[in-house]
Amino acid sequence: MRYGTTITAATLMTLIVAAALAAGAADEKAQTTTQEAKTMVSDSWLTSKTKISLFADERVKMTQISVDTAKGVVHLRGKVDSAEAKSAAGDVAQGIEGVKSVKNDLQVVTPAARQAVDANDKDIAKAVETRLAKDSLLKKVDVRTDAGVVTLTGQVATIGASAKASEMARGVPGVKSVKNELAFAK
Repeated sequence: MRYGTTITAATLMTLIVAAALAAGAADEKAQTTTQEAKTMVSDSWLTSKTKISLFADERVKMTQISVDTAKGVVHLRGKVDSAEAKSAAGDVAQGIEGVKSVKNDLQVVTPAARQAVDANDKDIAKAVETRLAKDSLLKKVDVRTDAGVVTLTGQVATIGASAKASEMARGVPGVKSVKNELAFAK
């Protein structure tokens, strides 16, 4: 009888240790998930604060600017009327509390040239989308065009598919350059 009690105690001790280890792993996962959620909320908050500040600034036409934030880095895209407006938008975004840095990809396009550029950008984006849609691996790639600069976003299966998307986009008439921001599964 004594032998059976020893095995039961050892088994019980093993279960307690295993439970403690599992709780520690679950706690780590909970902390990671909590941190990711805080980052997402923080990024959304920074995006909102930046948009509001840009809207309130007379030097900048907020309707011309797209704002995204990832891990505290504010990314400005779009077309503005002058170099002063581009600089002002960057300064406004950098002045927001909590912003780690600003990636200012605003392009200066004079109002006179804007109509021709906008129409051409739509045609270029449509042509790139049509070309990418022919390849089953690239159907879900998002295409944005600003002044002939094509930006590819989304996710593809491999780095080879990412390179192929860039190559296909470069082959479209009117494309000045390609910014490949595609993520891929490793």
